[in-house]
Amino acid sequence: MDQKLLAVLNTPEDELGKGSPIALEVVQDDEMMCQAIAEEILALVRENNAAGRHTVFIWPVGPVGQYAPLARRINAERIDFKNVHVFQMDEYLDDDLDPIPEDHPLSFTGFLKRFFQSIDPELRPAPEQHHIPTRGREAENWTEIQRLGGVDMAVGGIGINGHIAFNEPPEPGESISDAAFKALGTRVLRISRETRTINGFTGARGAIDLIPQYCITIGMKEILSAKKIRFYCNREWQCGIVRKILHGEVSCHVPASFFQQHPDAKLTVTRQVARVPMGALR
Repeated sequence: MDQKLLAVLNTPEDELGKGSPIALEVVQDDEMMCQAIAEEILALVRENNAAGRHTVFIWPVGPVGQYAPLARRINAERIDFKNVHVFQMDEYLDDDLDPIPEDHPLSFTGFLKRFFQSIDPELRPAPEQHHIPTRGREAENWTEIQRLGGVDMAVGGIGINGHIAFNEPPEPGESISDAAFKALGTRVLRISRETRTINGFTGARGAIDLIPQYCITIGMKEILSAKKIRFYCNREWQCGIVRKILHGEVSCHVPASFFQQHPDAKLTVTRQVARVPMGALR
């Protein structure tokens, strides 16, 4: 293994984030992380509501633990989301490249629609303000983002290979420049073996065959255009990739490493993710 990479992966917990252009926050557990996500979202909506501005987000489905407490706070605190636009990060596609049904357990679209329905009607955004990436209309995402004046905040998690949304790093033998990768927009693609494997572990009890092979994803162009980027990691298997993102080389081979070049990017991790990845046989 390259010694520079080994040093990055062995970054001690108390050194994690030091010297990185990406701000780092370490919280104790999943509950605190979900509270942090909800608070970031609510604070921005409150600020923009007070200024008479709409709020434009890019949102993931994963992590998901923030959504139930977010809806509860919106309803309890009477926070108006009628001027909120949400661009859904991605969606699984079947072998015919059609979206999986909204009642499928893995449907991101179905999950977010149910979230919006859990908000009191007088507070929730209109259905057309939930922008779903659609095959054949990929360019509309960027056009609509520009019409709205840009993305205020992109929220997301990180894949085991450093992907953000489903922006997978180049496969072996595939060549693309960093500049071209950062300019990629919304598109359909095949999901990498690494991503299907880890998603099978986290979402299908290890049954990789149940994870679709294809997806549509919002692009790096849209994500990197956001005024703020807030991303979150709470899985034990993210210990290594967060070190590469914070302290490794900036490269399309670790897509989220491009956040090092963003003026307002922040990573929040749970305590278990901050630990040095080298473990033991079990």
